[in-house]
Amino acid sequence: MSKRILVPVDGSEQSEKALEHVLTEFPDEDVTVINVIDPIDVGYTSTVGMPGYSEEWYEESTENAETLFEEAQETADEYGVTLSTTTELGRPSQAIVEYAEENDFDQIVMGSHGRSGVSRILLGSVAETVVRRSPMPVTVVR
Repeated sequence: MSKRILVPVDGSEQSEKALEHVLTEFPDEDVTVINVIDPIDVGYTSTVGMPGYSEEWYEESTENAETLFEEAQETADEYGVTLSTTTELGRPSQAIVEYAEENDFDQIVMGSHGRSGVSRILLGSVAETVVRRSPMPVTVVR
């Protein structure tokens, strides 16, 4: 029975390294990439109060996730691996752990951090929270 591995992707260099780590170390396992759309991100923009913006924001976020999945699959193609993909809505650390639990994943492999600067300080480390809350093993790639 193959191992099920969840890899969060956000377009950061660290998430790309995490995916490459999984493809190198676990080439025969079942790999799913997840992108979490965080509704709190919409609060950091100046256009949040504009009518219809939340729908536009969600569509843009969904399109961004699809682009991330295409890029991840291009990387996986180099290793002869087909990825499964999913997009979730919510707080990233919580959504990652909940999705992994609900879908019986054996392991989470993720980058050390995706955010930078002030947002990383204000929001804390997603990787750190996932490590603390996950009931399954978590590998953090730098």
